[in-house]
Amino acid sequence: MSQPIRWTYAFVDRPVEGFGRARDFWTAVTRTKPSPPRGERDEFVTLVPEAGDACLKAQAVRSGGGAHLDLVVEDVPALVAAACRLGADVVAGHPGWAVLRSPGGLSFCAVPWAGESVRPPVVEEPGGTADRLDQVCLDLGPSVFDAEVAFWSGLTGWESRPGSLPEFHVVRPPAALPVRILLQRLGADHPSSAHLDIACADVGATRARHERLGAAFVARGAHWTVMRDPAGGTYCLTGRDPRTGGLPG
Repeated sequence: MSQPIRWTYAFVDRPVEGFGRARDFWTAVTRTKPSPPRGERDEFVTLVPEAGDACLKAQAVRSGGGAHLDLVVEDVPALVAAACRLGADVVAGHPGWAVLRSPGGLSFCAVPWAGESVRPPVVEEPGGTADRLDQVCLDLGPSVFDAEVAFWSGLTGWESRPGSLPEFHVVRPPAALPVRILLQRLGADHPSSAHLDIACADVGATRARHERLGAAFVARGAHWTVMRDPAGGTYCLTGRDPRTGGLPG
């Protein structure tokens, strides 16, 4: 790692035709407000929390969708150089920031630090439960999984350890940073993708609230429930502590 990661942003990427629905849904479930749009096509919004610094943004994309990470640093060229040494490619350079692609084919961005330092609080739900969007899960085929674990561990310098099941690996930042990385090894090779995870004190209660806001249930896993938002993007509600990110016990 060439320098510390100062902050992280998770991005909700949704097709243009469904972007308004996605923006409205994600601002509702995270108790945020959208910033004025920006970008050449008004394709970006920041989801601004009631307290703390923003750590979630949304982007209207021309095709596909999913999620990606922004790594926030003081020296963007240094991070870009470190990423390239570890096997990444530069997709597009912009004044002050860059789009890159990891060795396994995942897009992410290197962006300049603007002083972000205060993690938003958990979302307190009626009835005393709570949740927090705190993780980007990278969905990877077996042929690229080990390379991606090595890449993200090396680039971030964060704690890197096996997850609760053999197919998972966690890259966990210092407690002050808002978004951690989970790598998931799929059963077969597919194009690499990513989705968002929400840590929930009560998955059932959060699921019910999300369904009232327009989401739909997809499937249930060992410690997670797969959901689909109103724009068609999938994400997971996970049975982790929204304050620590860890599984109970």
